[in-house]
Amino acid sequence: MTTGVLDRARDRLYEPRPPRRRAPGIVELSFSAVGLVVGLSFFALSLTPSLLPREGWVQGIESGVSFMVGYGIGAGLYAVARFFTVPPARGRVRAALLVVSLGAIAVQASFTIWAYVGWQNATRLSFGMSPLSPLVWPVIVAVAAATAALLLVIARLVRRLFRWGDALAIRFLPRRLAVALVGVVLTALIWWVASGAFVNAFFTFSNWTFSGRDLQTNPGATQPELAEKSGSPASAVEWDDLGRQGRSFVSTGPTASDLDEAGPGGALEPIRAYVGLRSADSLEERAQLLLDELVRTDAFDREILVVATTTGTGYLDPHGVDSLEYLWNGDTAIAGVQYSYLPSWISLLADQAEVEETSRVVFRTIHDYWSTLPDGSRPQLYLYGLSLGTTGVEAVLSSVDILNEPIDGALMTGPPFLNEMHYEITRARDDGSTAALPLLNAGRTVRFADESGVVAGNTAPWGSTRLLYLQHGSDPVVWFNQQLAFESPAWLIDGERAPDVSATMAWYPLVTLWQVLLDMPAAGSVPEGFGHLYTVTANLQAWNAVTGSPLDDGDVASLADTLERRADAIEAELESSS
Repeated sequence: MTTGVLDRARDRLYEPRPPRRRAPGIVELSFSAVGLVVGLSFFALSLTPSLLPREGWVQGIESGVSFMVGYGIGAGLYAVARFFTVPPARGRVRAALLVVSLGAIAVQASFTIWAYVGWQNATRLSFGMSPLSPLVWPVIVAVAAATAALLLVIARLVRRLFRWGDALAIRFLPRRLAVALVGVVLTALIWWVASGAFVNAFFTFSNWTFSGRDLQTNPGATQPELAEKSGSPASAVEWDDLGRQGRSFVSTGPTASDLDEAGPGGALEPIRAYVGLRSADSLEERAQLLLDELVRTDAFDREILVVATTTGTGYLDPHGVDSLEYLWNGDTAIAGVQYSYLPSWISLLADQAEVEETSRVVFRTIHDYWSTLPDGSRPQLYLYGLSLGTTGVEAVLSSVDILNEPIDGALMTGPPFLNEMHYEITRARDDGSTAALPLLNAGRTVRFADESGVVAGNTAPWGSTRLLYLQHGSDPVVWFNQQLAFESPAWLIDGERAPDVSATMAWYPLVTLWQVLLDMPAAGSVPEGFGHLYTVTANLQAWNAVTGSPLDDGDVASLADTLERRADAIEAELESSS
């Protein structure tokens, strides 16, 4: 019996298996050998470091999908070769190919499995996170196996659909023409369903779901009594119409007494104007209502006026807005409009047109009024956005509305991959500057900053309109793009990568695209100062650079320490209340 088994193994080593008369069943334990080899290679590559540390279950999903991508490529290439009757390798050539391939995969997989926990812990420790236990492996294996099995079943169901179409078309057309025609038609149909009908249904359902959540009120948010806040008894904007994030924005943040405790005294009550989606029926009406709020609160008498573009749900980062109010001792007005109910990870795909149109209309409405005021008695006008909000800011900066009356500047934090201006600036950066923190024209108009402050090397005088991008090298929202599938990014080149990007992270076709894509949902679950979470100190330094505040470096550093302690106290209070 042993001899028979060895003989069969030797035969399989030297000769390919005869073609199957039928495709494997949907749950049949039969697999493509070529697909398994390529799939295991992709599995090993998926274990290599990415921008952010990964929990076990996330790694399992990533590895399961990566395995199936590789399996699909291998099995697909083999099927194409069979379709075009490419003769398979035989004899010693086949044996050599199998031995070398399996040996290489074994070495690759063994190394990455052995090194995985060490790679993860090096990243986690640099982020200030607790180390990962080797006991994470059962979770990774179980989740990866379940993910791969689910995708395999789906793939076999799709294959069965194609086989049914082939059998139907072969009755009327030559075999190869029928297979090619059915492949094109069904692929187009599946793409239409997936990208059209399914996506629209998903967005519609998500909008209905999250619009209900928008009616809730976050812990600690109570209706303001001060006239300087929208939603107060003096405001024309109803408290209940502000939305969940709008209610938090107007009811939190520093008061004049808070500013006096941290600053020189004599602080003004910061103005916060906000309009929710439910506050008016049309975008134009919401923009006019926001302008009315600014006029009502005497916002145009303040030193600093910021038109802020929110994220998907209407969120404005407290670190971004609070720090400005502290920096200018309350002599500020910040205005925002909600344009969506969807969280950012959905809004990033669904609301690109909405955020750009909202930003343009709101800015035009406020800018038209601001530009009529005497130059010496109107506030400095700035734009601000976080994440998808920066897309709206770029839409304003690229419009013609500011040509006659330019604004004073803009702060854009964590710009997402779909920002065209950010992409073009990075691509056109000065020679010798890095993709992680570029220089453009020696910093004459646009500058970049990270947690350590504005990048060095900006030797040109900063013009009257100051634009600043605040970004982390480890922020996948900034660095993800479709080109990662087949092109190594500049921000991974040695000497150009940011200090918070793992030195062992490398680029692999398709795999790196999927790794960074899966990093995006976790970008807000890491410690502040990494990923998509920007510290209050970084925001304070950025605003100080853009607005040119009257504080010196020592005062800014002291204020940053105060704000960090305040942020820690607020976080502890929220955790205890929840």
